[in-house]
Amino acid sequence: MPICLFGCAACGAPASETTKAQATADYSVHYSISPDPRHGSVAVEMTVEQTRGQLRELSFQLTDNRTSGFEGSGSLTVAADGVRWQPGRTGGSLRWQTHMPHQRGSGGYDAWLDDSWGIFRAEDIIPRARTRTLKGASSETSLSFELPGEWSAVTEYSTLNSRIEIRIPARRFDQPRGWIAIGNLGVRRETIAGTRIAIAAPEGQAVRRMDMLALLNWTLPELTPVLPDAIPRLTIVSAGDPMWRGGLSAPGSIFIHADRPLISENATSTLVHEVIHVAMDITAESGFDWIVEGLAEYYSLELLQRGGAITPRRYRRALERQTEWASEADELCNEQSRGSITALAVITFRNLDKEIRETTEAKASLDTVLERLAASQSHVSLRSLQGIVTEILQGPSDSLQADNLPGCQQYLSPPEA
Repeated sequence: MPICLFGCAACGAPASETTKAQATADYSVHYSISPDPRHGSVAVEMTVEQTRGQLRELSFQLTDNRTSGFEGSGSLTVAADGVRWQPGRTGGSLRWQTHMPHQRGSGGYDAWLDDSWGIFRAEDIIPRARTRTLKGASSETSLSFELPGEWSAVTEYSTLNSRIEIRIPARRFDQPRGWIAIGNLGVRRETIAGTRIAIAAPEGQAVRRMDMLALLNWTLPELTPVLPDAIPRLTIVSAGDPMWRGGLSAPGSIFIHADRPLISENATSTLVHEVIHVAMDITAESGFDWIVEGLAEYYSLELLQRGGAITPRRYRRALERQTEWASEADELCNEQSRGSITALAVITFRNLDKEIRETTEAKASLDTVLERLAASQSHVSLRSLQGIVTEILQGPSDSLQADNLPGCQQYLSPPEA
């Protein structure tokens, strides 16, 4: 009885008291970003304001030597492999700087800053952190830029105000993420199929902003019926050399090199491929990268064909080319899916789509699988993919049997009892 009375008393608390209690549990986090083009570095100041020590501790790992110069109030411990910071009861500040240019193993840079412009990810300058807080405490996070001269900044967030609000509902500690472009920028904005789009690139570079918008006008309306509201905002940043000559996605944003064809000779599209990655917003467990990459490549072809950017005949020829390329793959399951492995994944998903349509009498398709995977908000594996397909088919899929998936058996652990 006492337990019941306590529960009823809590349920009877006025809504205003509940709201007030939540408000006192929240704390403010602000990141101020200051690029130093002369030295190719970016300084970050993280300021915390709180009333009763809601944020007890923040810690993160250091994976390379690009980020250094840590200073802060409160208690700060800096080791070779990580940082631990305990702000004061009412808050405090932590400062550091990151050397920006970063070259990939294959050449070209995936982060750059010079005296005219910079392109990098928020994750490059703000290490992903773990926090220890009072129970129920959440951050109210914001971001601002201190830029030289006539520079501007474009992020995946709305820039209507100089103080950019960061809201990630699934997390209690919000950190800025996604691609950032700063400098003397040319920007084109448009709303297509409910998605607010910004395409930013340094002025004077041969970036085809309007061509990108045209391609998205063909394809995004075909994606919306499959994944409604998947991409409320999409930021595309682009530049030429010395940036890496490819495409890379991040939450709500994409980088694509200025020289990448919007539609290649084999009818695939790097831009649409990366759009699919943003829309799915899923990652793969070890060995199953082919699932994520295969879906992105398959649907890049699908959306081009559905939207009329390529003809049905060109679409069939593209799949024939994928089949030829897939014959070069010795295995499907691998730590990283590239080239012939991705082509084999495309053909696997084409066969799966056909199987689902035939078995369900066209009541379901691979679109149904994509929608459920995107909704799962988890790391995808072959077993989770098989589970979704089995539920749709009300039985196991022939296309996803181990005999049809070379190299995958070694990655399949026995199911839990």
